[in-house]
Amino acid sequence: MAVVTSFSGVASNTIEKRILGSASCGKNRQYHVQIESVQGGKSCGGALLNTRWVITASHCAEQTVKLKLGINNDVSIFTKAASWFKGNSKKHEQTILAKQQHTFKDEEGKAHDIMLIKLNEDMSAKLPTISLPSGECTKLVQNTEVEIGGMGAKAKGGKPVGEVRCASTVISECGENDKPDSKYSSGDSTICAFKSGVESCFGDAGSAVEYKGHLRGIVVSQPVDSCANSIVMLDICQYMQWIGKTMKEN
Repeated sequence: MAVVTSFSGVASNTIEKRILGSASCGKNRQYHVQIESVQGGKSCGGALLNTRWVITASHCAEQTVKLKLGINNDVSIFTKAASWFKGNSKKHEQTILAKQQHTFKDEEGKAHDIMLIKLNEDMSAKLPTISLPSGECTKLVQNTEVEIGGMGAKAKGGKPVGEVRCASTVISECGENDKPDSKYSSGDSTICAFKSGVESCFGDAGSAVEYKGHLRGIVVSQPVDSCANSIVMLDICQYMQWIGKTMKEN
């Protein structure tokens, strides 16, 4: 998660991380998942929905991917050590095959850039997850401030960082070229966000868009050599029925 613009005189860490995006998430986003291609060359984010399922972008799929869970979990070194001795540490790094990666396809059979991943085994119920919207779910409107985060590069052309970083951005009108990769359809589920100085970089795709503590979108921008100032996302409301059905049937 890159920040191009710098400001001075910021007194609050909360303001710094949510407005500038230049600080780690601290205790926030403990549901964040890092996804890496075993073959190399691809890095994404994701979000833990429950003890068995992760949501991310479809373009993060590979024959085999490695998931790192609980990387931002606020637990003591003693708890981590106890987990290691009990043999639970392997749960936090899972190798996932293609058959466990479920991409959404619409009625015409066209894939959308959103995917569910079924874990090999359940994570601890104590590991924080992100909640899906409760009640009626409606598309986010323009000028709504949302929270984003990821482990993408801090600067253009850089490599993904080793910590989860947070920022806020604002839902805005999508430009003509603001859309998922051409191999994916999206219908009217595409939403965009823009805020001066906040960009999505290599490694941020697939990360959660959060609003009032709920998952409201997935980042699908996939920059490689440069960062994306207008961040493209998919609205989660359009996929609620599919999410529930996929998790139930698999």
